[in-house]
Amino acid sequence: MLRDQIQSETVTAMKAKDKERTAALRLIGAKIKDRDIELRTADTKPEDDELVTDVLLKMAKQRRESIEMYEDGGRTELAEKEKSELAVIEEFLPKQMSEDETRAAIAQIKTDLGAEGMKEMGRVMGELKARHGATLDMSKASGLVKEALS
Repeated sequence: MLRDQIQSETVTAMKAKDKERTAALRLIGAKIKDRDIELRTADTKPEDDELVTDVLLKMAKQRRESIEMYEDGGRTELAEKEKSELAVIEEFLPKQMSEDETRAAIAQIKTDLGAEGMKEMGRVMGELKARHGATLDMSKASGLVKEALS
């Protein structure tokens, strides 16, 4: 399980006295625990690996946005810290689809649903997320779907 892998990597990083990696892994662990606490009262709980992947995807997205803002603001030292955290987070995420693979998946879904115009974008995006959610950057996919449907 992904949760156990993160925990064992945290212990390994602590033993190696790798402070940056340990801090990033502890941050991941804390976010996962926060999510567990949120879901205590939920009626339906997602599968554990799905939950952890969702948390990691959100964390990665936040890091990418922060890196962009720090670089725009000329704060390269903070951007570097975020990049190192992002690298640790991405170790546990499934391999992301390339742009060509994403375009092929969009074309397949467009054909399967018979989608033609922009008013079908919601259906296409929903199906895309259902089929390829964890292996796809949905913000980039959104632009590609718009391009395919226009």
